[in-house]
Amino acid sequence: MPRKLLLLPQLSACSALRVPRARPAASPAMNAARTGYRVFSANSTAACTELAKRITERLGAELGKSVVYQETNGETRVEIKESVRGQDIFIIQTIPRDVNTAVMELLIMAYALKTACARNIIGVIPYFPYSKQSKMRKRGSIVCKLLASMLAKAGLTHIITMDLHQKEIQGFFCFPVDNLRASPFLLQYIQEEIPNYRNAVIVAKSPDAAKRAQSYAERLRLGLAVIHGEAQCTELDMDDGRHSPPMVKNATVHPGLELPLMMAKEKPPITVVGDVGGRIAIIVDDIIDDVESFVAAAETLKERGAYKIYVMATHGILSAEAPRLIEESPIDEVVVTNTVPHELQKLQCPKIKTVDISLILSEAIRRIHNGESMAYLFRNITVDD
Repeated sequence: MPRKLLLLPQLSACSALRVPRARPAASPAMNAARTGYRVFSANSTAACTELAKRITERLGAELGKSVVYQETNGETRVEIKESVRGQDIFIIQTIPRDVNTAVMELLIMAYALKTACARNIIGVIPYFPYSKQSKMRKRGSIVCKLLASMLAKAGLTHIITMDLHQKEIQGFFCFPVDNLRASPFLLQYIQEEIPNYRNAVIVAKSPDAAKRAQSYAERLRLGLAVIHGEAQCTELDMDDGRHSPPMVKNATVHPGLELPLMMAKEKPPITVVGDVGGRIAIIVDDIIDDVESFVAAAETLKERGAYKIYVMATHGILSAEAPRLIEESPIDEVVVTNTVPHELQKLQCPKIKTVDISLILSEAIRRIHNGESMAYLFRNITVDD
């Protein structure tokens, strides 16, 4: 049989095949700008979403649609109500009194966004929980390291926080951590809201807080005072791992092992290093939780002649009977930021004042999304802040 010829259509010059041209590779900053971003709140209560709303208002964005609630059996459920595929997601989580529930809300929301194919998941945690448990104490554990591992496993790729209790906590994470500072806002409050602040002296309620107080004093060009003695903070040396395991009576000692005896520690009588007579005393610290040590420091300063006493800190946890103790103490004013919701405590004690830090958090979100440098947010910031 004769073979049939397969005739192909002839291609004219104008209909020739075109080879697509290679597009130039986009920089990471361009890629970040092309993808969208969303801001979610990991807590649905009004007190905890207030900071998230302030941040989104400054960004000119809307808060992401999600539902976070507790089921009748106590389990936490998170539902994302919109598409997040390929976007940068910022989860704002403020820590209320129920710390463990807040941690679970953050973990579950991060995992839900990870499974929804979010491009990057950045946690905005102004007050990082369990930051006081960052050292080994006897037979305890470093819970802060555990939490860092859990957040990484849940899907977080970046964290924005503020004034970590110990700056070394950043080393617990396997992804970037931006530890912002609240000191510029507190310094501005001192200059604008405290009358005759030039007659003030910055006070550290224990030697541990002396570096922070020195940083404040140097930038305000003020004097420095340190309280030393019985009014020190409650984190005693006996609580850390240097005394573990505990001493055992009638312990068997190796014949060839003779260690030098350790002298027992004794607290010196309470003293104030520095002159506070006839001055305004401003006590600075990073966290105000149990206020007994602050009240004791204020009473000591009052006895030494300070005529007005302020307490300033970044995180106002103010747990237990803190509002009542502050109201009954010689403290004239307690100034904290809104990293932790404390509206109820303010109703109980009018001495508590709030400084808004949503400006720096919103700027950090904008810069991270656009791939810009964060150095501007740390200008004039010292290591001791």
